[in-house]
Amino acid sequence: MSLRAVAGLFLTILALQATAKPIRDPKLKSSSVLIIDQSDSSVLYSRHSDVPMPIASITKLMTALVVLDAKQPLDEPIQITDADRDRPKGGVSRLTVGTTLTRGDLMHLALMSSENRAAHALGNNYPGGIPAMVAAMNAKAAMLGMVSSHFVDPTGLSSQNVASPADLSKLVIAASQNPSIREYSTDKRYAVKVRRHMVEFHNTDNLVANPTWNIIVQKTGYIAEAGKCLVMAAVIEGR
Repeated sequence: MSLRAVAGLFLTILALQATAKPIRDPKLKSSSVLIIDQSDSSVLYSRHSDVPMPIASITKLMTALVVLDAKQPLDEPIQITDADRDRPKGGVSRLTVGTTLTRGDLMHLALMSSENRAAHALGNNYPGGIPAMVAAMNAKAAMLGMVSSHFVDPTGLSSQNVASPADLSKLVIAASQNPSIREYSTDKRYAVKVRRHMVEFHNTDNLVANPTWNIIVQKTGYIAEAGKCLVMAAVIEGR
């Protein structure tokens, strides 16, 4: 695994290398980093790993986990409504109001393309709506031992969704154990029917298309309030 290749990109990296050794002074521009060997939880490199910060769309990993925990059917159709628009940010989405997709399709787009309307629709259609989903997200975080985490929405658009790299290591390990999350988050592209037309979405992480990287699960995120151009969490199998 080349650390230079990920410089400035990662908030958290989990390296699955049985023979991994501690890393000294990697050339990383990220202010907070945690690199661990998941096989024995040993820390290979750490920088401000206990400091919580906005995690943007990495939030969607938790959104997917609580939906799957609720055992909601992935083949159930869900309609994008006016309530799913990005307010007050006014983000752009190709999922127009009135589009109907399955819950699985919405989760696929939320994890792969970081589709905010898809994630919001998952929350609106969670038992009890978004308030219940947010409560479930925080309860799940507590169960996973994410001691510095707090969630207020299912998309990550709020800068109040925070976690430390140490917390995110627990989140992505949990996410990596679910086959649906693994498949959806690492898919390179996916097409869905929006009204009368097929629309193709692409992964926000270009590394999934790189054959030299064996990414098991990933999620990128961007939010202006975070003061970071990009944060990323991933489980990467060592070569």
